[in-house]
Amino acid sequence: MKFYFSYFMLLCMICSVSCTTTKYFTYEEDAPGTEIGNLSQDLKIDPAEDPETSFKFIQKTNSIIHMRQIDGLLTVGEDIDREQLCQRSPQCVITFDVVAFSKEKFQLIHVEIEVKDINDHSPQFTRNETHLDISENAPLNSRFPLDIAVDHDVGDNYIQTYHISHTNHFVVEVSTREDGEKSAELVLIKTLDRETEEFYTIEVMATDGGTPAKSGSTTVYIRVLDFNDNSPTFEHNSLKVELSEDSPIGSRVLKVHAFDPDAGINGEVVYGFVEGSATEITRVFQIDLITGEVTLKDSVDYETKKSYELHIQASDLGANSVSSTCRAIVDIVDVNDNAPEITIKPMTSTSDGVAFITESAAEESFVALISTSDLDSGPNGYVRTSLEGHEHFKLQQAYSDTFMIVTTTTLDREAIPEYNLTVISEDLGTPPFKTIKHYTIRITDENDNAPMFSKTIYDVSVIENNIPGSYMTTVVARDLDVGKNGKVSYSLIDSKTPDGSPISTFVSVDPHSGSLYTLRSFNFEILKEVEFAVKASDKGFPPLSSTTLIQIRVVDENDNVPYFTYPVLRNNSADVPIPFNAQSGYLALRLTAQDEDSGVNSELSFHILEDDAKLFSVDKNSGEIVLKRKLTASCGDVLQIKVSVVDNGREPLSSTATVRFVVTDTGAQEDQVVILLRSKDEETLEFDVWTVVIFGFAGCCVLLLAAIIILTVTCTIKRRRRNFGRDGLYGSTPLSKNNPAGSSIYGGPNAFLRSEGDSMQPLYEDKSLDFEEK
Repeated sequence: MKFYFSYFMLLCMICSVSCTTTKYFTYEEDAPGTEIGNLSQDLKIDPAEDPETSFKFIQKTNSIIHMRQIDGLLTVGEDIDREQLCQRSPQCVITFDVVAFSKEKFQLIHVEIEVKDINDHSPQFTRNETHLDISENAPLNSRFPLDIAVDHDVGDNYIQTYHISHTNHFVVEVSTREDGEKSAELVLIKTLDRETEEFYTIEVMATDGGTPAKSGSTTVYIRVLDFNDNSPTFEHNSLKVELSEDSPIGSRVLKVHAFDPDAGINGEVVYGFVEGSATEITRVFQIDLITGEVTLKDSVDYETKKSYELHIQASDLGANSVSSTCRAIVDIVDVNDNAPEITIKPMTSTSDGVAFITESAAEESFVALISTSDLDSGPNGYVRTSLEGHEHFKLQQAYSDTFMIVTTTTLDREAIPEYNLTVISEDLGTPPFKTIKHYTIRITDENDNAPMFSKTIYDVSVIENNIPGSYMTTVVARDLDVGKNGKVSYSLIDSKTPDGSPISTFVSVDPHSGSLYTLRSFNFEILKEVEFAVKASDKGFPPLSSTTLIQIRVVDENDNVPYFTYPVLRNNSADVPIPFNAQSGYLALRLTAQDEDSGVNSELSFHILEDDAKLFSVDKNSGEIVLKRKLTASCGDVLQIKVSVVDNGREPLSSTATVRFVVTDTGAQEDQVVILLRSKDEETLEFDVWTVVIFGFAGCCVLLLAAIIILTVTCTIKRRRRNFGRDGLYGSTPLSKNNPAGSSIYGGPNAFLRSEGDSMQPLYEDKSLDFEEK
């Protein structure tokens, strides 16, 4: 394998994002696989330091150059024909752009590969032979243009000189045209004599400068004509004019004039293009046969061809006319008729007009390459380029009229997933042309967001005795990423319950929906609370996760029957002694019970279900059983009641027991606590009876008080009547209807009867008596 490597240059390093230009060369027709250069070696990038190092074409248009992705080795992809690739351009350069990724940094590399010419083409004339008529009286130094030889090679491999076979009458002179092509003319150096020699055969040879040199030839057959005294003579043998590229068809380009002093038809001059003129000349221009005015036959374009070389000949109409030639150079003048062109080559793209860059790209990362061009020249071709749309991106010059779009900060897809930018290019022509191109940059997702639960703690209540497999709740975690990076799955974090059982035996979680289900029935009396964690993980690489805490509170259900703890029951009954002289209100027994449930389900109340003798009452809250009346011999020796304890559940549960009070000979102790507590129902009943008794007793008291008062008043009256009788019969004062003294029969302060003229007064008017006396 042949390796060609001549030189390597680093042309520009701009900020932290650099555009590096590397230059190599190769020869045309090098065999496929020939090494051209190695980018990683030349840029001091060691793939061993970063296995992720890669080199990629930004935009590849052909398969001429191959590049190895792992280290940027450049090789010839297929046979290169320089003449086909670049035609007659003096320099043939293959350019392309490469993005190198190493150590999480993107670097733009502009590669220029010069294809050097080899001498693989020989000069060739368009015709193998040419016929030329020259008058025998042609003046010395007369010039006769020869056909131009064509050589597709360039530089030293192009035609360097023309030679002619030996002759005493002619020499060849070589000149370089405006477009760089070499042309040859025969120059007459010795007078011709048709009578001496009428025909000349000259072989013209074109030779290039290659090693070894190659050549091509043509044969010129010259016929010497009898002379016409005077030939037309141009006023100017050489002309140069300018023609604006926007000139309309039919525009006058130039006008030539040749003078012939002969008379008659020998002095009548006609004009035309030299025979053998290029087809392009006759397509674009036309010349008036009589006036010599050259006009525009077809439109011209400065960007296609910048100048034309016209060879015009003038001939008279006489016999044996000898023509003369004039060379006219037409330079095309550029006008601002082309708008700038914008070409955008993204670093990564799957559709036209859209570039992609990962949100993990560092600040000042390369995004896309913008190339601008304007086919005009001078100020008309100078282009100013700007970028508008968002401050997160800017333009940075790479080389020549090529710019890079680079980031100005780190990007966040979750904040801004897409940017719409506008590239504006404007030339400096008058009036200026402006080109606007809209471009979209989309941010590709990286797994930089962990799933986040909507709650840090989930409180869940589950009723005990639940059915295994029943739904409890759903945990939800959101991931701001997209695709696999945002796809969330759920799992239990292994832990143990307070009794040491794995949490996975109690609950399960749906990995897709996050729904939690029970795997067994819960028992509040054994396990009141369970706490465990659920993890949410995404599918990114590496995966990210977060956790949430689940607190399950088991809700009690009334599933336990209350039972008596005192007295101790045997066969659901108990014997309790009671003194024979127990009084009313005697505390016979205090019942106690227990319920394994909690809350209202464990709130207990006590009741007497059966009490044939109606001797006992119970406080439903405390369970204290007391006598309602004193025991007597008629009550019997055994007093049996049936009691129950009931919880306060929605559907109450209860237990019953039989209590037998056995009357003993032992008397009640004097310090025996005697209380009378009643249940609410009994209190209500007893309240009604005692109310009646109290009101009855109060009524009796009122009646008794009234009877006492009446009896007292009656006795007093009788006693006074007796006194009155004694006074009336035996007193010195006789009873008269009108007492002169106006006094009553009983004249004391408590007089009962007054004189007739006095009004009747109430009894016991003396206010000095107190309430009791009254």
